[in-house]
Amino acid sequence: MSKTTTMRGATAAPAPPRERADRDRRGRVGAALPILHYGFRPFFFLASLHAGLAVPAWLWLFLAGPPTVGPFAGLQWHVHEMLFGYLAAVIAGFILTAVPNWTGRLPLSGRPLAVLVALWLAGRAAAGLISEPVLAMAVDLAFPAALAFAVWREVVAGRNWRNAPVAGLITLFGIANALHHGANLDLVDAATGPRLALGAAALLMALIGGRIVPSFTRNWLVKTGDGRLPAPAGRLDAAALAATALAVLAWLVAPEAAASGVLLIAAGAALAARLARWRGLAVFNEPMLLVLHAGYGWLALSLLLLGAANLTDAVAQSAAIHALTAGAVGTMTLAVMTRASLGHTGRAIVADRAIVAIFWLVTAGAAARVAAPLAGGWYLPVLVTGGALWSGAFLLFAIRCAPVLFGPRRTA
Repeated sequence: MSKTTTMRGATAAPAPPRERADRDRRGRVGAALPILHYGFRPFFFLASLHAGLAVPAWLWLFLAGPPTVGPFAGLQWHVHEMLFGYLAAVIAGFILTAVPNWTGRLPLSGRPLAVLVALWLAGRAAAGLISEPVLAMAVDLAFPAALAFAVWREVVAGRNWRNAPVAGLITLFGIANALHHGANLDLVDAATGPRLALGAAALLMALIGGRIVPSFTRNWLVKTGDGRLPAPAGRLDAAALAATALAVLAWLVAPEAAASGVLLIAAGAALAARLARWRGLAVFNEPMLLVLHAGYGWLALSLLLLGAANLTDAVAQSAAIHALTAGAVGTMTLAVMTRASLGHTGRAIVADRAIVAIFWLVTAGAAARVAAPLAGGWYLPVLVTGGALWSGAFLLFAIRCAPVLFGPRRTA
């Protein structure tokens, strides 16, 4: 039987005649709407819309105090939706778009992608509206289970073992979701699942960010003729990743221990040293790259703050957590979402005024949220300001990129 060649020389059995006729040269289902051509399209749009609306909803719950309908009480609903709603959608969009490039196999598109999107939407409805905890858990966990299965299938079929750790971290993220639901059944502590999710997110950012930030920076510097390039990956990079993995493990096992604090500070310092070798100052006038460096900087800072919070009362735990979530996760995901949305639809990867505003809003919002515990009597105004700025960044992304994500790919 003959075989057809896909990206990077990998081979796959030919599609049935009707399906083959419906696929374009990039492997997408041509008959599907553009929004279903690649995973980043629906999931980046839904993630940005969800983040932009869920934060104001949480602030209203926090200030007005009405009871929630679903299985999670106010604060836990906020935690759940930012991690297992927003961040899970971003991870899905990124991974479903990256895996075909890693494995040389066709992307998930068309009807299968629509089913995955429907499962994510069902999970959001379950977390917000289904009061029966077991039923809510069953509905919500369908999405991470399906996503993990899809990623592992591609890794195994493509024999792309280099990215098996990424698939493993996605699996851990789904387990963290289950643990958070398990807290509603008094099976585990309410902080266990979110802590595992944050640990997996930190490792994903350290691992994937450590690939894309110096790579994109190198490409841009070569294009501009600057011969001083980011340092190639070496022992320091491996040591920084190992230190981060060890620190995250210690934080998961003994979150309040002094030893965990020391390991977190060491990991943050190692990530900062790694970042310093990537020539961030050389891209100061290139927003699409500068924001990636800023996101990785937030990651290093968040580990330093998490460690310091274990060792001294001068650093609030909530400030450290939000340096990781609003700062590192918010900035890095918006940077990647913007870049991928433009690049994968044939647009120039250039920051216009709206995109620059998005980056400034998310940075200012994260900074305000981290500073809120230090604001004394101004805590609530600073908190609300931070939430408004941060959520505004995501709503502006949804508005700016909707025509890109819903429209056809540009061919010229």
